[in-house]
Amino acid sequence: MMAVLLVSGCSFFEKKQKSEPNSEAVVIQPEAEVVAENLSVPWSIDRVNQTFYISERTGSIVKIANGKMERQPVHLKKPLAQAAEAGLLGFVLAPGFPNTQKAYAYYTYGDEDHGQFNRIVVLETDGSEWTEAAILLDRIPSAAYHHGGRLKIGPDGKLYITTGDATDPDLAQNLRSINGKILRMNLDGTIPADNPFPNTYVYSYGHRNPQGLVWIGNKLYSSEHGQSAHDEINRITPRANYGWPVIQGKAQKMGMITPIFQSGNKTWAPSGMTAYNGKLYVAALRGNAVLQFDLERKQMKPVITGLGRIRDVYIDGEYMYFVSNNTDGRGTPDETDDKLYRVRL
Repeated sequence: MMAVLLVSGCSFFEKKQKSEPNSEAVVIQPEAEVVAENLSVPWSIDRVNQTFYISERTGSIVKIANGKMERQPVHLKKPLAQAAEAGLLGFVLAPGFPNTQKAYAYYTYGDEDHGQFNRIVVLETDGSEWTEAAILLDRIPSAAYHHGGRLKIGPDGKLYITTGDATDPDLAQNLRSINGKILRMNLDGTIPADNPFPNTYVYSYGHRNPQGLVWIGNKLYSSEHGQSAHDEINRITPRANYGWPVIQGKAQKMGMITPIFQSGNKTWAPSGMTAYNGKLYVAALRGNAVLQFDLERKQMKPVITGLGRIRDVYIDGEYMYFVSNNTDGRGTPDETDDKLYRVRL
């Protein structure tokens, strides 16, 4: 493992800074250590104590403890959809786990009579397998693409959910729809009384396909897939309209929010995200990287490259962990992909 000093408040990855907003700085990449391999399209990372739980789009939860990997079946009430990007997506452990033995999950299913949908459920585990125990929100319209799917529990103890526009861009601007939104709910599935729009889960709207959520203090940030390019990193505030499909990239319109970072004509395909030392770290699929966004200096740079598509990233203590996604049908996997990696901070 490469040893790099943390000095003057700089990230362990930094060598040189530039003054232009959104510019890229020179990268010193630490060596990545493989924690687990042979994962099957991993999507979300969570951890309690020293044990990892990773959702796989193919319908399992991988438990990694004491150097051992166990693939645990998940018994869902509906069959997983086979559409591109669909399956078992967001996953987050419930507060108090492992005492509660509960988690929250987001998955895509097919209904023979009515089409394809996403739902948010409570999962319970007996230590070796998981079962769908309750439905919190059902029939979130779905399509071949743009499922959203990220789940996170915020500092306020509420469950936050990202939903895609289900390839119908107009839904993102429709406040009667829960597509193309960031949603906020109580952990029992009810609507919080202090949500910004009365009697709805909608927290913010005008999103195309958001797949990452993280807080720095009480400030919420999200990553979002643009149309071919113009991927976004947004500072999320309640009730705000983030513009899709009316504006994207640097475009501006009264009453709509432009991103704090956007990829221009490049494509990052940003997904899961985390934060450390005031900076955002974002998994990039098409970008084949973990990207660092320095909010103070308004700079972006890749800090991990060369490992293929990256789906989710997680920081705990002195390590950053991330999962590749080369087995998702769009990557070039090797015989031991996908993998959980870590680098020392």
